[in-house]
Amino acid sequence: MYEKEQPLDGPPLIRDLLKEKQAELTAAERKLSAVLLDDSLVAGLQSITRLAEAAEVSTPTIIRLARKLGFDGFPDLQNAIRDEIAARMKRPLAKLETAAPEGDHIISRFTAAVSDNINRTLDRLDLATFDAVAEMLSDPARRLHLLGGRITRSNAHYFFNHLQIIRPGVLLVDSSPSVWPQALLDMGPGSTLIVFDIRRYERELEKLAGLAVQAGAEVVLFTDAWGSPIERHAAHVFRAMVEVPSSWDSTLAINLLIEALVAEVQTRAATSSAERISALEDMIGASKIFRG
Repeated sequence: MYEKEQPLDGPPLIRDLLKEKQAELTAAERKLSAVLLDDSLVAGLQSITRLAEAAEVSTPTIIRLARKLGFDGFPDLQNAIRDEIAARMKRPLAKLETAAPEGDHIISRFTAAVSDNINRTLDRLDLATFDAVAEMLSDPARRLHLLGGRITRSNAHYFFNHLQIIRPGVLLVDSSPSVWPQALLDMGPGSTLIVFDIRRYERELEKLAGLAVQAGAEVVLFTDAWGSPIERHAAHVFRAMVEVPSSWDSTLAINLLIEALVAEVQTRAATSSAERISALEDMIGASKIFRG
């Protein structure tokens, strides 16, 4: 859904370049590309000889691929891979070190960063992908399953709360991996797994996404600018900018996409949504949960 993504106003992501250049690659280069993409570029950190052995290609093939991606040679490509992996896996304390204090108040700096994240996320948003996902979420016959990671669990819960009011067949997957096999029993053709995964990416979520696809479900992924490894399983991907002057990444740009989707789904399912909301209001009134 993004072309030549530049998450840090730097060069394009290596993974995006590899995908863009597929049509220009030879069979051996595509084989090498698949090895790099399959392990989120980690294979590219080893020596050129070991990488050639792992991909079952020649060392000149590696050099040719590096040059097709715009690098002078393998060392330059490897440095770019190293930087990209370091950015994806940056630890909270490392992020705090780079967020050096400045003259403005933290509220001003944080607001400016979030505003920039939202604008850059929207600049890169593929409206066709947004519309396709909105159509999918509006289909009452489609069962929806939502799941987030350690940090993004609240995003999944927030999305679930709204969708569950608008339409039937919406399930929040338990955060404990030990019960995921039970959730998989209900995932198959006609099901969608909506998963949230930002750096540092969680292996358990990737495994579940793969199993869901094997069962016949489609995956919608919300991730950061670098892209979770779950992208390989996802039918639709939303990448959002997350960096702010903090130890933690911000998911406010992700929440903007969530709320826009909620608004669009409610519009598309206006009649049935109004009936569900009216019934819910009657139940709230009868239970006297809220005052007034």
